[in-house]
Amino acid sequence: MDVYKLLILQFTAHFLSDYIFQSQNYSDEKERNGFKSKYLYKHIFITFLFSAVLSFQFNFIFFAVIISVVHLFLDGIKIYLSKIKSLKKYLFFGDQILHLLVIAGLVFMFDKKCNYHFLINIPNIKYLLYILAYILMLKPANILIREIFHFFEIKLEILHTDKDELPNAGKLIGITERILTLTLIILGQYAAIGFIMAAKSILRFKETQTQKAEYVLIGTMLSFGIAIITGIFVKILIRIL
Repeated sequence: MDVYKLLILQFTAHFLSDYIFQSQNYSDEKERNGFKSKYLYKHIFITFLFSAVLSFQFNFIFFAVIISVVHLFLDGIKIYLSKIKSLKKYLFFGDQILHLLVIAGLVFMFDKKCNYHFLINIPNIKYLLYILAYILMLKPANILIREIFHFFEIKLEILHTDKDELPNAGKLIGITERILTLTLIILGQYAAIGFIMAAKSILRFKETQTQKAEYVLIGTMLSFGIAIITGIFVKILIRIL
């Protein structure tokens, strides 16, 4: 059971350092300059801190260093791979999968070679899963949706900014609906999810805004889909673990 607690903690550390505590401007600068980026090394230090601290044990520090070094290599090499057009749209997904596989591999290696000495009493694994799930509903889900749009080359040819629209309102709405949907799934109130989806139906678009309406609809379906799949997956893991 301890190995799964550590694995969830390390996944949480990854999403906190790679998304929540990394601004888009810094991420863009890092991807433009690769190993020459000053922010890349700051980001790697933050990655190490989260990995080490959220392990809650001193003997994981060596593994946190390895996670950070591999993270440095993967982030630094992306700038070179992004120049290959055939690979560009796969980079985000490949990069994240590799990060998570490295973390999982090192956690299981730690489990075989080291003893656990948690500095604090780690709560029940289901609460760790809940925390990770809610973190995923924030910025990570927003970025995943954006990358899915890029992957399928879905974009608005002409995006008119309406004076009645609020800046970043779409992101906030998406986060709110995912948090509510995840909460309802955890509580087993599946029918109530329909009310949230119905609330989105109040959006109205002009006949000339068909493209924008389709864009919003796809984003909404992806947003709900991510929350629903995450919620169901968490409930299954809790039963298994």
